Amino acid sequence: QVQLVESEGGSVQAGGSLRLSCSGSRYISSRCMSWFRQSPGKERKGIAAIDVDGSTDYASSVQGRFTVSRANDKDTLYLQMERLKPEDTAIYYCAAAWEDVECYSASSVGTFQYWGRGTQVTVSS
Repeated sequence: QVQLVESEGGSVQAGGSLRLSCSGSRYISSRCMSWFRQSPGKERKGIAAIDVDGSTDYASSVQGRFTVSRANDKDTLYLQMERLKPEDTAIYYCAAAWEDVECYSASSVGTFQYWGRGTQVTVSS
């Protein structure tokens, strides 16, 4: 059974930084992987994706501030978040896509086969 596990999130002040990681499956190094986030009352949306070849794609809301990366030797996915804003407050999820999909940050929830349980990130002003 595949189980993706996100690292503990945290609380930071606006302008601060935080790094999330996701581990637990060999699929991390062999599938399109993405980070999603969900705020209360809002739908879950993708914000950063990384394809098997290492190409990345970001939502405009995080472009230039967030960086998705992967350590294949460790089967670990990362999300480095810089210059955090209060509107970045959300539960963050990592997800592994089904095989042979187009890998974009805007890819729908249904594109992804496996999910982590999520981790809370809170940014205070």
